[in-house]
Amino acid sequence: MKNQAHSNLVPLRLERELACLRELSARVGNDPLLVQASNGNTSIKLERILWIKASGKWLARANQEEILIPVDLAEARAAVEQTGKMVERQVSRNRMRPSIETAMHAVLPHRVVIHVHSINTIAWAIRLDGLDELRVRLRGLHWQWIPYSASGIPLAREIEMAVARAKNANVFILANHGLVVCEQDCTAAEELLCEVERRLVIPPRSFPMADRVMLGNIARLSGWQYPDFDPLHGLGTDKEALKILKGGVLYPCQAIFLGEMLVLPPTIFASGLTAPLKRGERPPPFVVVERGGVMLNENMTSAERANLIGLVGVIRRTKESARLRYLTREEVDRVLNEGGRGYRDEAETESRGGSATTPAFDEEREAAFNRNTCFS
Repeated sequence: MKNQAHSNLVPLRLERELACLRELSARVGNDPLLVQASNGNTSIKLERILWIKASGKWLARANQEEILIPVDLAEARAAVEQTGKMVERQVSRNRMRPSIETAMHAVLPHRVVIHVHSINTIAWAIRLDGLDELRVRLRGLHWQWIPYSASGIPLAREIEMAVARAKNANVFILANHGLVVCEQDCTAAEELLCEVERRLVIPPRSFPMADRVMLGNIARLSGWQYPDFDPLHGLGTDKEALKILKGGVLYPCQAIFLGEMLVLPPTIFASGLTAPLKRGERPPPFVVVERGGVMLNENMTSAERANLIGLVGVIRRTKESARLRYLTREEVDRVLNEGGRGYRDEAETESRGGSATTPAFDEEREAAFNRNTCFS
């Protein structure tokens, strides 16, 4: 059923614009190269109200359920300028709360804002030479590079300064984070998003195949699972991929949904998995077996799966010789301590409640990650 929850709150002409945003949100949310699970958000400004995706909601479900929440635009902007803290005064009847990126959407002057965790963009945004590479690829567009900042007020203030420097900027590359595009209507915003994606596309490289005998033995004796999705196993079979993973956390959602990577030696016996896999209160969603592949926790959520597939997509598009900028320990701690765990729980609650489908590890999804076109 289409989202009609707020229809009685706005005139018909404005409801048409909200419907356009929902359609756009659903298309963007169903593209795994742009959005993974509940990541990303969209918004539109209509007569002093900022309509924005609620925290933890999945863009892909925009046409099936209520995902948008109204926020007073003046209050949101004042929070950035004066208090430095977003006050959640307006919560929907379904107890939805505004996205953590509400402040960023509020300070942007454009009517329509799309923020995505584009796999191609992130692959550039984690590189130390990313800014130089982007200057060539985005020539002619009105774009700005935003140094890494924590989501919320800090990121909003960086965006605000960028707009002050370049008032016509409508493309923002967020270091170690993602992409923001802005326009005056949904059609123009979608066209701009596709143009940026076209310019930043990186063909994914191939990974060596998994050692299915090794993983099968581990699965049979440990209760853990190995996925029938070849690209995932490159995290263990590809030396460069393993090196990248061991380097640390590349972007916030990796920390939020996947945590610290656990790498096991290829000589480990299944009976020896118990201790490392049960350390802490929450077992890791996946482990990497060197020269073998990847094993999955049987309780892995759909949000974790989507983000693991996204991480593999980024690494497959990361040049082997590239020097990378990882998040610092302090940055990771801030992500987790300032709402990251709550955001993960919201996304997983949405999944368990049937509001999101578990991404399948199949040929269709692999084809989606190998394609290089927007919304194809």
